[in-house]
Order: sequence, then C-alpha cells, then structure tokens
Amino acid sequence: MLTILGFVMIATFLVLIMMKKMSPLAALVLIPALFCVLVGQGAHLGDYVIKGIGDLAPTAAMLMFAIIYFGVMIDVGLFDPVVRGILRFCKADPVRVVVGTALLAAIVSLDGDGSTTFMITVSALYPLYKRLKMSLVVMTGVAATANGVMNTLPWGGPTARAATALKLDAGDIFVPMIPALAVGLVAVFALAYVLGRRERKRLGVLTLGDVVTVTGTVEEKETEQVLVGAGAGAKGGAPAAARPATGGSAAPGSGGSGGSVQDLDLQGLDPRRPTLRPRLYWFNAALTVALLTLLILQTLPIPVLFLLGAALALTVNFPHMKDQKARIAAHAENVLNVSGMVFAAAVFTGVLTGTGMVEHMARWLVSNIPDALGPHMGLVTGVLSIPLTYFMSNDGFYFGIVPILAEAGAAHGVAPIEIARASLVGQALHMSSPLVPAVYVLVGMAKVEFGDHTRFTVKWAALTSLVVLGASLLFGIV
Repeated sequence: MLTILGFVMIATFLVLIMMKKMSPLAALVLIPALFCVLVGQGAHLGDYVIKGIGDLAPTAAMLMFAIIYFGVMIDVGLFDPVVRGILRFCKADPVRVVVGTALLAAIVSLDGDGSTTFMITVSALYPLYKRLKMSLVVMTGVAATANGVMNTLPWGGPTARAATALKLDAGDIFVPMIPALAVGLVAVFALAYVLGRRERKRLGVLTLGDVVTVTGTVEEKETEQVLVGAGAGAKGGAPAAARPATGGSAAPGSGGSGGSVQDLDLQGLDPRRPTLRPRLYWFNAALTVALLTLLILQTLPIPVLFLLGAALALTVNFPHMKDQKARIAAHAENVLNVSGMVFAAAVFTGVLTGTGMVEHMARWLVSNIPDALGPHMGLVTGVLSIPLTYFMSNDGFYFGIVPILAEAGAAHGVAPIEIARASLVGQALHMSSPLVPAVYVLVGMAKVEFGDHTRFTVKWAALTSLVVLGASLLFGIV
C-alpha cells in the first residue's frame, strides 16, 4: 500500500504543477499532508515536517545569503564584463546564446555547487534572453542539464556519497567515468545547438552594433539592429547587415520579402546605474574568487561562508545602513521565493521519508528485477538511477538504495565499483528534481514557472542521462 501511495503522491504532484492547477509551493505542502493522512500517519505529520525542515534548514540559509551576495555583486557591476563578453561571442545569434549558456553553466559548475552555478548563469544571461525575446525555459533547461552532468565531480556530492556508502575511493569511481561524462557534456552542447537552431528559426537572427568604450563606459555605436523574421519571408535565417541608422526607421533586411524588421534595444545591464562600484571592482572579484575557492576546499560550512561573504560585500560596497537596507529589500523577493520553496520541499521530503513510502518504493523496484538481469546489475543500476534520483534526494538514493543494488550485484559477481559508477548516470535529470533546492534558485531568478521548466527539461535531461549510460557501456566502464 505504501508503495502505491508513494507513486500516486509523486504523480499527483507532478501532474498538478505541470497543468498549473496548483503552485509548486502549495503542492509541495498540501499533497504530502493529504497523503500522510491517507496512510494513517496524520498524527505524525508535525514530526515529519519538523525533521524535514531541520534537514534542509542549512540549505535554505545558504540560499538566502547566497542570493544576497550574488545580488550585490550584480548590483555593483562584477558581472557586467561577463555579460559584454557573452554579447560579443553570441552576436545576438540565438544558436550562440544557447551554446554560450551551456558553456557558462558547465564552467561555473566546477565549483561543485548548483545554486552558485545557477545564480551566476542566470545573472549573466537573463538580460540577454529578455532583450532577444528568447525562451527562458531553454535557458533553465540547458543550464540545469549541463550542471547535472558536471555535478558528478568528486566534490559535487553524488560521487562522494557513492564512495561513502560503498566504502570506496571517490577518485576510483570518478576518473574512469570521465570519458562517458565527456560524451554527456558533448550531448548537452549538441542539445544546446539544436535548441538554438529552433530559437533562431522562431526569432530570426539579430545583428548587433559594435560595442566600444566611451569615457569609461560601454556604449553601442549608433548602428541599426535589425531582426530578420523567421516566417515565410526569411530565407534560411541569414543575418542582415547592420547599417547606419537613418531617422530611427528600420530599413528592410535582405532576408527576403515579407520578413518583419524591427529595432531592438540590447544593452544588457545599465552601465549608468547608481549601484555600480567601479573602484571596488577588483576587491569584489577577489572576494568572489576567494569565496568560491573556500567553497571547493570546504574550509567552512557553505551557509557560513555565504553569510560572511554577504555581510562583507554589503559592508564594503554600501557602508551606509540606508543603502544596505535598500539592497536587501531589492533582493527580498528572490530570497523569499527560494527559501519558501525549500521549506515547502521539506514537507514533501519529510513525509515521503518519514512514512516509509520512499523506502517501500525503492525496495519494490529492486525486488522486481528479474534474476536474468543479475549479471547486468551495472546496467540495471544506471537505468534505475535516472528515475530514482529524480524522485529521491541524493542522500536517500546513495545511502538507502545503492547499497542494496551493490549487494544484489555482488551476488552475481558485479563489483561494487561498477555499481557506484552506474549510480552517477542519472544526475543530469536529478538537477531538475523538485526535491533539489537549487532548481528553485534557477527558476526563481529566471522568472520561469517550475511546471514549465519541468515539462520542457525532463525529456532532454533524461535523454542526456541515457547518452551517458550508453557511453559508459560502450567504453566498458559499466
């Protein structure tokens, strides 16, 4: 009964948020509360929720202060050169923009923290997507999938958990997986290219004026920016040449008759906003590098590092209390949305774990593995890791399920190291799970509905995980 109710609860949650019948926050709270009563454990609901909140409270604190920290860094202009560099690379071509999203997310993911990756990626690219009127779910989907592949780094979490659970060396697990993960990353870039082509077909190709430096600020030359329509009149999406503006009216592009042409304002972040602190640029850059270095070295708990970083950034950049309050207020909406969602997710995970539903679901799946598949437990583990890491926390999967799979594999001569490697396959999909707090940072900062992100991303992320699994089999890793 617990197994059936667990699957029904998860399915109900996903259907309601994807159909937009309930907000994610309400669904994360009310649906598990209802099912807790249905399984006859309503009297323990409070205990389950408090336990879930206690487990996720450090994550919520980390996200709150991380949002404030990176929000301040955006305000003072730390990421402005990044935005301008991306503008130069992308040249307003949707294909380059989406590929640039995958590249930036993959690079920043080297710090091992998904929340940091999403904050930096969205901060740099959100203005560009908005100005070009590109689909924001493309940005969130590509960023989440790229981060999921990179999340397998030894300091990222899953690899360390697998090593701890099976008493193995993290390096022995990760290093042989590098070729398969590299193929997965190539698949992400291929996905970004395909999605970028789709966006180019929908929007056409923009041509930006050259960016030049004038009296210490970055401005655009007064050149026309034209959009070649992607409809019947556009021929292959070929970019139109930028011509000097004449009276502000757009001249027809060379993409063919019937293509729509319009002026666009594409400047990224306002280079004259009052919160800029150009004299403190190198201090802020050094502070951010030091913070990310300490995160990787795990010198202090992540919530403590971001708390100290946010306090220091506010104090140095905005020494007056009035200005500090204004900056905190400016980012209060993001803080409230993300932290509220994390605490709501604590209800879902608390009930799922406390009632025993997640354990029964996992054991049911494992017990239904045919004996004939015993010698292929590596493949079985890889396949199971895709849905299980989506519906479960990494802790639940790696400490609760992976040891069971390893025991089953050992009975058929499959080494635990092979099970550990196969268990990493599902991480590309895991990073879009409703049980991952970082995904709420991503959709919150990008102003994307979680249901829209889920509906768009799940299929692509699952496909990427299957590519990693296929590469693992091809290279003999699993």
